[in-house]
Amino acid sequence: MRLPVILLAVTCLAGAASAEDLTGTLQKVKETRKITLGYQEASVPFSYLDGNQKPVGFAMDICLRIVDAVKKQLNMPDISVETLAVTSSNRIPLMVNGTLDLHCSATTNNADRQKQVAFTNTHFLSATRFAAKKAAKISTIDDLKGKAVTAVAGSVNLNQLAKVNTERNLGIRIMPAVDQAEAFLLLETDRAQAYALDDVQLAVAIARSKEPALFMISEETFAKAEPFGIMLRREDAPFKTLADRATAELYASPEIEVLYRKWLESPTPPNGINYNVPMSPALRNAFKTPSSSADPDVYLVK
Repeated sequence: MRLPVILLAVTCLAGAASAEDLTGTLQKVKETRKITLGYQEASVPFSYLDGNQKPVGFAMDICLRIVDAVKKQLNMPDISVETLAVTSSNRIPLMVNGTLDLHCSATTNNADRQKQVAFTNTHFLSATRFAAKKAAKISTIDDLKGKAVTAVAGSVNLNQLAKVNTERNLGIRIMPAVDQAEAFLLLETDRAQAYALDDVQLAVAIARSKEPALFMISEETFAKAEPFGIMLRREDAPFKTLADRATAELYASPEIEVLYRKWLESPTPPNGINYNVPMSPALRNAFKTPSSSADPDVYLVK
């Protein structure tokens, strides 16, 4: 008659040991009963504020799938999900110091950042392309020869533009802009014949413009596409394993197609704008073979 009691005691001890064995983010979440998601207020369509000032977006939805996996693993369905607006300059420090548990946006996963933080499986690939007016009949980078091209000062996009300009001896007149708004204004008013920027951001800028039909985005890129990933803390293997598993399961399911179309190929809140960014063959391949690598070559379609 004592056997069931002994088995119950062993089971309880195993459960207690399991809780005590938790480390890093999972331990923090279990102890505080909350998980904190960082987002950016205008990183459309990855994370931004909707008409009700609620953070939404493609990356936010992916983060919520990771949260579901945390709740399931910890057997804590009532975990509180808190959100915190961050900026490009403070997102990494807030992750490193433990304020954030996940950063849900369009953060480029590169070798330098991996020295400070970790990333889960890639959810987008973005490359520098150029936008131009269709009437200008500009379609390739070589067509930019001798023309005025703008890019935001200090950006990777401007650096890549300058590098290609030198390598191909194109004689492009580079016009640095203070910010994305000024750069697009230069293009709209014909002071620049093209504007170099990440392709998805170009799509957003064009969709929000007064006359989207006037513009095109180049097929040719200035450099290889770079991966975006959900950011988490370094040296937290159990949490990264969970996040990688959750995202891999999502990417293997039909739901990833639904989420992608929802945020990049359908009318989006709050103004019903459709950014019309079809899933690239490289991203489709990245979903089939998930990776958190920072190496752009990993994502090339062979």
